[in-house]
Amino acid sequence: MSLWKKTVYKSVCLSLALLVAVTVFQRSLTPNQFLQEPPPPTPEPQKAQKSSGHLVNPNSFWKNPKDVVAPTPAAPQGPQTWDVSTTNCSANVNLTHQPWFQGLEPHFRQFLTYRHCRYFPMLLNHPEKCGGHVYLLVVVKSIITQHDRREAIRQTWGREQESVSGGRGAIRTLFLLGTASKQEERTHYQQLLAYEDRLYGDILQWDFLDSFFNLTLKEIHFLKWFDIYCPHVQFIFKGDDDVFVNPTNLLEFLADWQPREDLFVGDVLQHARPIRKKDNKYYIPGVLYSKASYPPYAGGGGFLMAGGLARRLHHACDTLELYPIDDVFLGMCLEVLGVQPTAHEGFKTFGISRNRNSRMNKEPCFFRSMLVVHKLLPAELLAMWGLVHGNLTCSRKLQLL
Repeated sequence: MSLWKKTVYKSVCLSLALLVAVTVFQRSLTPNQFLQEPPPPTPEPQKAQKSSGHLVNPNSFWKNPKDVVAPTPAAPQGPQTWDVSTTNCSANVNLTHQPWFQGLEPHFRQFLTYRHCRYFPMLLNHPEKCGGHVYLLVVVKSIITQHDRREAIRQTWGREQESVSGGRGAIRTLFLLGTASKQEERTHYQQLLAYEDRLYGDILQWDFLDSFFNLTLKEIHFLKWFDIYCPHVQFIFKGDDDVFVNPTNLLEFLADWQPREDLFVGDVLQHARPIRKKDNKYYIPGVLYSKASYPPYAGGGGFLMAGGLARRLHHACDTLELYPIDDVFLGMCLEVLGVQPTAHEGFKTFGISRNRNSRMNKEPCFFRSMLVVHKLLPAELLAMWGLVHGNLTCSRKLQLL
């Protein structure tokens, strides 16, 4: 190749290389990115450079600093849907070699081994229950085999309403469940539950075993669910599936409260002591709770709380380790928030009289004046509901509200 041709060839190559370099520089791209399609430009307000190196908006440059309103930081938002899709829970083997751990009963060892497993996938979900204007959400703890209790509640105090007096909104009902505790029953009962849910559409179910210690899981799963799906629900009634509830009295009581208030009312126990007798259902070993008494808490048979407090309660409970007694655990969460549960005479979570043989426990005139009474089986609930809402004549009405 002649010298002239070599010179021209080098000049063309150099020009092309220079053109590529300039283009890359202008687009702020690396050479590898140059061959890719550039992203669409994002419009940004014009900015001016301060001597300190910080960028400021020129429109606010001449304003008095006092006149410039600082942007309000956006509140952190949680998940918009249930965000647990797999069960990835392994045993905490670090505990198994501790001498104090070896001395515990088997069910306490199992509880502590898996206590760190807090949230599980959903099997049945009904976020539409919180759609629209919901004044009161009725939430009932149940287990998969007790369909007769759920049916009795649907026919009585759990009956839904689209609008309560004064246009305050709807009453909706949900049942909270885990899975069957016995492996041999699980498939059969799950099919029956799926059919029940297709009929009524009122069951929330999570993939953990229903057991006494897992009632605390039911509490935190509902609070998380409520925080995700129910931003506008005003009040919650939460109770067991063997209680009698008087919705008219609940609504009359709630008429004096606002959803933004720290309402948590029920049959409150003050200065309750942990039970140390091993043959008692509520026995707690000292290594699990060493304090002399529990914080104030409402009996889990039934209580009312405001929707705003429930959302705060979810985040407070996430700061604590799980405790095997669910209503005591909620008392611990309330203590984190500095909220005192309110006692009310209309909540009888130990029966109207603690003497089970007392005639008061079967007297419909007492039931008509109460908000919640524990405990009634399905046939007893249906019979008492019929008496209270029939042609009942009482000598006087108790003034509890």
